[in-house]
Amino acid sequence: MKKLLIIGAGRSTSILIRYLEENAQKYGWEITVGDHDLQTVKARVLPATRAVAFDVFNEQQLNEEVQGADVVVSMVPARFHPLVALSCLKYSRSMLTASYVSPEMADMEAKAKSQGILFLNEMGVDPGIDHMSAMRVINRIREAGHDLLCFETFTGGLIAPESDNNPWHYKITWNPRNVVLAGQGDPARFIQEGKFKYIPYHRLFRRTELIDIEGYGKFEGYANRDSLKYIEKYNLQDVPTVYRGTLRRPGFCRAWDVFVQLGATDDSFTLQNTEEMTYKEFINSFLYYSREDPVKTKLYQYMHIDQDSDIREKLEWLGIFDDTRIGLKNATPAQILEHILCNKWALEPGDKDMLVMWHKFIYRSKGWEKPTLLTSSLVVTGDDPVNTAMAKTVGLPLAIATKMVLTGQIRLNGVHIPTIREIYEPILQELENYGIGFRENSRELNGE
Repeated sequence: MKKLLIIGAGRSTSILIRYLEENAQKYGWEITVGDHDLQTVKARVLPATRAVAFDVFNEQQLNEEVQGADVVVSMVPARFHPLVALSCLKYSRSMLTASYVSPEMADMEAKAKSQGILFLNEMGVDPGIDHMSAMRVINRIREAGHDLLCFETFTGGLIAPESDNNPWHYKITWNPRNVVLAGQGDPARFIQEGKFKYIPYHRLFRRTELIDIEGYGKFEGYANRDSLKYIEKYNLQDVPTVYRGTLRRPGFCRAWDVFVQLGATDDSFTLQNTEEMTYKEFINSFLYYSREDPVKTKLYQYMHIDQDSDIREKLEWLGIFDDTRIGLKNATPAQILEHILCNKWALEPGDKDMLVMWHKFIYRSKGWEKPTLLTSSLVVTGDDPVNTAMAKTVGLPLAIATKMVLTGQIRLNGVHIPTIREIYEPILQELENYGIGFRENSRELNGE
């Protein structure tokens, strides 16, 4: 009887746990789910599943649980995966995660390989489904003998049209801190027509691309931080254009840029007296001093926002000019903005989220002058605020991969991501049974 340990029972795990519990009945597995909040675990699992209060920093408990399992699924925050991985190395247990491969995880490659165990990372949606769906098309294009000229890919966690009831056309469907800090750090890097391109953070949300997805309308995409690392991951060394981005609805980025230019997304310093500060005072703290001018007027003048701009509606809808107390001690600007947004962009009862992914491939067939444009799009809608599109697209690929490891369908060892055919083909096929499938369109380009 195989034993499975799942560490972490956060918002993306509901469908992961349900899938693995259904398969546990079929294959006779024993499942343990641990989280620091035992009540959260109990709300997620069936009676047959063992629920435990779990502290990832309790080395004795971590080692005991890992030793008692055959396979470990780590759903803790990404920075804690190395702690779990070290315990897995100690007892030669394979581990799967939905998170990016960190430098610490990459350094465990030799040890994992020597022990014959697998550390399979990036098995969620982005990263995860993006890798698998892109590699399936890239390999198909190349195996047909075509030359790939361009690869662009965008993903966005958004709100479904039937639940879209605010001027931003957005609600928070994943980690709110990542929403606020998106794009910070190094400049966005990509390659276009063989030339390296860079977009610094202060220009990121003004350099957008408009994308039309059939049946769902228009979206705008802004560049992700580092597209260049995918050149090696996807074996795209000979491809002139490689670009990865994030999707939002049109108008979002120009309005968000106001916060970027103001300094309200900065997480590097704390403000004074933030517990007593109001939303309006928070915004005012970044503006010039004037006893007469209202804060709203000062912001619009400072940011050159016209009277008829729809940016005004977006900002005022957030309540940033209200006298509402923040109530956070020693907070950074980014923490205060996150607090405001979590109150306004929260999913309401009955809301449905939406996950959108879009790939663009341009290739030239041998003997043909005109290249072909192929687009591949995925749109997944959630069922409710718990069984979200994000929970489906993060949880299902990870769950299917876990089943494949437990049943011996995946026999790899070392540190991997799902760019390998033996991983992505069966997982993409099974995902289609759950309504997670891509729609392709292609046409010849005529000098565009």
